[in-house]
Amino acid sequence: MTTVQAPELDEAFEHCRLVARAKARNFYYGMKLAPEPQRSALYCIYAWMRRADDLVDHAGGGRERRRDDLAQFRAATDAANAGEPVDDDPVWACLRHVVDRFGIDPGHFHAMIDGQLEDLDRPEYDTFEQLHGYCYRVASTVGLICITIWGYDDPAAEALATDRGIAFQLTNVIRDFREDYEMGRVYLPREDFARHELTPRELRDWASPDAARRFVLAQVDRAESFYERSEALDDLIHASCAPALWAMTAIYRGTLDKIRRDPSRIALERIALSPIQKSTIAMRAKWRAMRARNGSGGVAAP
Repeated sequence: MTTVQAPELDEAFEHCRLVARAKARNFYYGMKLAPEPQRSALYCIYAWMRRADDLVDHAGGGRERRRDDLAQFRAATDAANAGEPVDDDPVWACLRHVVDRFGIDPGHFHAMIDGQLEDLDRPEYDTFEQLHGYCYRVASTVGLICITIWGYDDPAAEALATDRGIAFQLTNVIRDFREDYEMGRVYLPREDFARHELTPRELRDWASPDAARRFVLAQVDRAESFYERSEALDDLIHASCAPALWAMTAIYRGTLDKIRRDPSRIALERIALSPIQKSTIAMRAKWRAMRARNGSGGVAAP
């Protein structure tokens, strides 16, 4: 078993922080609000996730090459979690430390990799049930890891974190429809297109505006239902980390609200909150974090 010394571990966590700052976009606003050691643990998990995503979306080679790369990545993840990293990549040093410290179920990493494989093998979904399974693998597992890091006492938090992950991923799927379509992927279910007598191409071109608008609003309503059913989660995780979850949710839910106000934008551009809107959320979250440090509200940390 390989033991990583403190200086090398500090450098490894700093590497993950820089990856998160450069790439995490919406999630970084929430991650940096968590106290230590939870903050650095989140950076590590994000850096691992970024590596997995890049193997599918940005790596060279064809489908078989990417599938082989994911298989190697899975084996390297298992090796790191067993204390035998395959190389000196800083992500492996952090991962073993985080998994051990917080008691993370290694099965969540396997489920996430399975979701990445789905991106290679399944460019379309027939039903929402199928899409729900994909969302669980690539997003609910992240939620389950996050609440393990943040801390919770009530087992009900697990089902709520699963639903919050579904809400986040459905928001991504709606927001990124145009970009995904141009990459040959359509995550929104075929059964929904058929129900609205619409095709993905017509949605991309906004060729049938009334049908397209009804279709998008139906997707928004579905995503919003998962935010609503998971609202109690914020009160179940430890108070010192609740502002991190609140900030992430506020940004994602705010993005969904922008889509609701003008559904046609999903066919025209990548929708995001403005820097001012994100800064406002960040300031409110910081105020919540200050209240948590002063001992007001939420579940106390152990």
